[in-house]
Amino acid sequence: MKIGFSVFLFPNGILWVSFLITRFCGSHGDFTYSVPEEMERGAVVGNVAKDLGLDAGGLSLRNARIDLKGSRKRYCELNAQSGELVIAERIDREEICGSKTSCPLKYELLLENPLELHRITLQIQDINDNSPHFTNDAIKMLIPESADKGARFPLNVAHDHDVGRNGIQSYSLEKNEHFTLSVQSNSDGMKYSELVLDKELDREQQHDLSLLLTAIDGGTPQRSGSVMIHVTVLDVNDNLPVFSQPIYQVSLPENSPLGTPLVTVSASDADEGANGRVTYELSLLAVKVAKLFSIDKVTGVITVAGPIDFEEEAHYEIRVQATDGAGLASTAKVVIDVSDVNDNAPVIYVKSLKTPIPENAAPGTEVGIINVQDDDSEGSRQMRCTIQQNVPFKLIPSIENYYSLVTSGELDREQVTEYNVTLIASDEGSPPLSSSKTIHLSISDVNDNPPVFEEQSYSAYVSENNKPGSSVCSVTARDPDWRQNGTVFYSLLPSEVNGVPLSSYLSINGDTGVIHAVRAFDYEQFRSLKVQVVARDNGSPPLSSNVTVSVFTTDVNDNSPQILYPTPEGNSFMTEMVPKAALSGSLLSKVIAVDADSGQNAWLSYQIVKSTDPGLFTIGVHSGEIRAQRDISESDSMKQNLVISVKDNGQPSLSTTCAVYLLISDNLAEVPELKDMSYEENNSKLTSYLIIALVSVSTFFLTFIILIIAVRLCHRRKPRLLFDGAVAIPSAYLPPNYADVDGTGTLRSTYNYDAYMTTGSRTSDFKFVQSYNDNTLSAGNTLQKHPLDNSDCLDFTDTASKFSTLVICPLVSTSLRL
Repeated sequence: MKIGFSVFLFPNGILWVSFLITRFCGSHGDFTYSVPEEMERGAVVGNVAKDLGLDAGGLSLRNARIDLKGSRKRYCELNAQSGELVIAERIDREEICGSKTSCPLKYELLLENPLELHRITLQIQDINDNSPHFTNDAIKMLIPESADKGARFPLNVAHDHDVGRNGIQSYSLEKNEHFTLSVQSNSDGMKYSELVLDKELDREQQHDLSLLLTAIDGGTPQRSGSVMIHVTVLDVNDNLPVFSQPIYQVSLPENSPLGTPLVTVSASDADEGANGRVTYELSLLAVKVAKLFSIDKVTGVITVAGPIDFEEEAHYEIRVQATDGAGLASTAKVVIDVSDVNDNAPVIYVKSLKTPIPENAAPGTEVGIINVQDDDSEGSRQMRCTIQQNVPFKLIPSIENYYSLVTSGELDREQVTEYNVTLIASDEGSPPLSSSKTIHLSISDVNDNPPVFEEQSYSAYVSENNKPGSSVCSVTARDPDWRQNGTVFYSLLPSEVNGVPLSSYLSINGDTGVIHAVRAFDYEQFRSLKVQVVARDNGSPPLSSNVTVSVFTTDVNDNSPQILYPTPEGNSFMTEMVPKAALSGSLLSKVIAVDADSGQNAWLSYQIVKSTDPGLFTIGVHSGEIRAQRDISESDSMKQNLVISVKDNGQPSLSTTCAVYLLISDNLAEVPELKDMSYEENNSKLTSYLIIALVSVSTFFLTFIILIIAVRLCHRRKPRLLFDGAVAIPSAYLPPNYADVDGTGTLRSTYNYDAYMTTGSRTSDFKFVQSYNDNTLSAGNTLQKHPLDNSDCLDFTDTASKFSTLVICPLVSTSLRL
C-alpha cells in the first residue's frame, strides 16, 4: 500500500489537489495516476522513481523506458533524469474514450539490470469543457387546434460530450400561456423533455408560437445550450369537397390510344390550406375496369389506360371521389359510351389434329379440321383461309368456315421430321384484316431403311497369342429410322474355320459392334479368316445388311528354333569323326535348324557358345556349317565338344542350343574312348533298360570297329574321312559335282549333297539320294533309320506328312551313337 496524491490543473487556472491511494499487486507492482484532460504539455503527472524507491538517477542507470499499449498516441513521457512522468501532448478525453465513464491509458515501465516490468495506469478525468447542444437549429411542430388539454409532445434530445456530472442535468422552457415543460429520464439515465399543452389552441386567434428550450449541464462552471421551438397551429377541417356537376357524360371510340383524355372532373372545398386542397381518385371499380381508365389526382383528368374493345363492353359507369387534406370526401358519376369500329381480324381454331403422321400416309389423308371465326359483322365476316408455304399439305373447304387439312404429297421422315404449317385467314373488310396460325406437324417413323455400314468392308490385324476377350475391331452401321426402327444390333453369321465353329474364335457385342477374340490366335495354325457381320434393326419387320470383316493374324516370335541335326534322342549322343589331316576351312559338319515362325522371326543365326578348343572351329552365322578355322594338328585334343546356339531374329529373340561331338582321329580303334564323352555330358543315373541297351550297342560297336580295322589294314596308305549325317569333306577331296550350301539355316531344295564312297578310295563318300521341297520342316522331325531299308541309312521323316523324306545312306557308316 502506497499513499500518493494527484494534481488537477484545469484550463481556467483552478488548481485541485487530491490524495490517491495506490495498491501494488504482484511481484512487479502497478501504479495508477489520475489527471484531468486538457492539461498543458510538461505538466507533471507523478514521480515514478520516488514511487519505486529509487533515486533520481536510478532510472537513467537502469535504462528505464515506458511503452503505451495499443496504437494510440504517446501522451506521456518519462524524464529519466528526474524520474517524473510528464504530459507530452494534449489529452482530450472525448476524443480518446468518447462517452465512456472510465478512460484509462495503460503504460508499461521497463527497467534493465535487473529486468523489471511495472504497469502504469493513467486515469483521464473529465472536465466540463463541452456545452450542451441540439442537433437541429430549430424544432418545428404541427399541432392541430383540436388538440386536447394535457396532450404531450416529445422534444428533441440535447447532446453533451462530457460525462457524469458534467453531462446534461436539466431542461428549461421560456414562459408562455399554452405550454409547460416536463423533464423525464430514460432507462440509461439520459434526460429528455416533453411539451405539455396547458391551454387549448385556436388557429383563428393565433396561427403559430415560438418557444425557447434550454439544456443545462451539472459542471462547474455550469454550461447550457438553447434551441427555438416553432409551433404551427393546424386548422380543423369542417367543409366537404363539392363537384361542379353530379354526372359526367362522355363518348369514346374503341381502340382509342392509351392516354386519350375523356373528361375533366372538378370539385372545390371551402377550407383553407390542406383542408381545402382536393385530390381525385376512381372508386368502387371492378378489377377489369380499373385497368382501363385512370385519373390525375390533382387535375381530375380521366384518361384511357387500357385497350377499349366494343365487342367486350360497350358501356361503362365509373365513380370519382374527391378528398380534401383531412380526409373528407364526396363522389360523382361518369358515364362512358363506347362506339364500335371494325377492329377484329379472323381467328383460326384447330378443332382436331392427327399428329404424328405416318411417313407412309397416302396423299389426300386428312390430318386436321380447321375453323375460322370473326366477331365483326356483315362484310367483315366473309373470310378465306389459305396455306402459302411449299409444304405437302393443303386446305379443302368444307361446311361454313370449316376446312380439312390433308396431305398433298409423299412424306419422308428421314428427310423432314416435322413441318410448321402457317395458316393465313383474311376477311373482306375495309381495310381487310388477317391473322395467321402455325400448326406443328410431326412425322412418325416407319421401318423403311435397313442399316448401312460405314465401310464396304473391314480389315483387322491381330497379333497371335492375343489375350482372349481382347478387342479385334469395331464395325458401325447407321439406320436413319427413329427409335427402335433405327436401333441396330450386331451379330456374326455362323460359319466354320478349319472345321471349328466361328463362335469359338470371335464374338461381337450386339450393341456396340465391337468384335472380340474368344481365344488366342496362332499364326502357325491359320493366318486369316473372313466373317460376315449382320446389322439388324429392331423394326417390325426387321431389316438387315451384311458386311465382310477380314481378320489377319500377324506373326509373333513365339517359337524357338528347332534343331533337326544333330538330333538328340534321349540320353544318347552323336559323334562325328574328323580326320587329322583336315585343313583350314574344311567343312566338318553342319547344324540344321528350322523355326515355325515366319519372316524375320524365322531368320536364324548360329554361334558357338562353348568349345573345347575355342580357336579350332568356326560356324557359318547363317549357314550353320562347322568348318576348321585352322589346320588340325597332332597336338589337338581328339575329343572336341561344341555347344552351338541357334537364335532367331524376332523381338525378343528366342534361341536353342545343341551339342556337337567331334572326334579327331583316323583310327577307329580309338572309338571306345568316346564313351567318356557321354559321361561328361550326362551324369544322371542309368536305369536298368538303358544299361541293357548300352551293352547291346557296345557289342555292335566292337564288331563294327573290328571291320573298320580290317579295312584300314588293307588301305593303310589312304586316309579317309568318316562322316555321320550331313558331314562335308575338305575342298581338296570334293568331287566335281559337289554343291555348296547356302540359305539361312532352314532346309531348302537348293541343298544337294552328292558324295560318293567306295571302299578303299580316298574320295569315298556317302550321298543324300533325295532332296526335299521348300516347306519348313516341323519340330517333330528326327534323324532315323529308314524303315524300308536294312542298310545303315538315315532319313528325316515328317510327322505331318508335308515334307519329303531326306535319306542318308552311307556305304560305310561311321556315326557312333550311345
